[in-house]
Amino acid sequence: MSVKVSVIIPCYNGGDTLRQQLNALAAQQCSEAWEVVLVDNRSTDNSVDIARQFMGRIPDLKIIDALDKQGQPYALNVGVETSKGDKILLCDADDEVGEKWLSEMGNALSEHDIVAARMDVNRLNTSLVEKMRGDHPQKNGLMVYDYPPYFPHAAGATLGFKKKLHDAVGGFDDGFPALHDTDFCWKAQKLGKKIYFVRDAIVHYRYRDSVRGNFKQAKWYGEYNVKLYKKYRSLGMPQIMWKKGLKKWRSLLKFRRILRILMLRNPSHRLSYIWQLGWQLGRLKGCIKYRVLAF
Repeated sequence: MSVKVSVIIPCYNGGDTLRQQLNALAAQQCSEAWEVVLVDNRSTDNSVDIARQFMGRIPDLKIIDALDKQGQPYALNVGVETSKGDKILLCDADDEVGEKWLSEMGNALSEHDIVAARMDVNRLNTSLVEKMRGDHPQKNGLMVYDYPPYFPHAAGATLGFKKKLHDAVGGFDDGFPALHDTDFCWKAQKLGKKIYFVRDAIVHYRYRDSVRGNFKQAKWYGEYNVKLYKKYRSLGMPQIMWKKGLKKWRSLLKFRRILRILMLRNPSHRLSYIWQLGWQLGRLKGCIKYRVLAF
């Protein structure tokens, strides 16, 4: 029986969490022939050794190299190009797919060109991180993009799509080491492909659990949101009202607010402030780097 569904896992030093994801995949059921393609993107830990332990437990597990370039979009493209299925599902090495994820996503792709799963943050995160970050915006539907308003989007770790759509949009843009999933979603919608939300397919998502990790991620997202804005401004994205961004800066930098936050006993409030600060610093960096006013 020829492979119909390919699950792609980009992996860079995922040894601490990969086993949990592979265990979840080993328990999946699917009426169609399927494979898992783990793409090693220059890992220096024991990720590949862990993956090899699942040979035989996962029906058709392949481990391939993507060594020419560091970055998730490059690894994803290598995985898709190597895959045999005409239905592609993505998942990350640090998350855990839900019980019916494979069957629900595969079935949805029989009728739609691009689909996205629901995200849950309760299983894999501490209460402190949950309080800081809150429920994932993809808990009950696609993520809304509102600054400025544009197409909805979905996290890459939840996406499924027809392989022919990947080819049609030119794959993942490795010029976006972050937010390449948002860019992919928007390119698909520009071709008239609506993203279907698969409510019964769940991905248990893991937030970063350190102050430094969250600050770095927020800064990363802020910067590449500016790059997205520069790219899509000429493709119909509304103009950003930059004065609104300046108000956010004034709010963040008010001495009294900073003092109050630093004195708060609730660490989740401090971490939330750090996330917001990282985001704004990332946007500032993006404005300078890409020469566009997009506070």
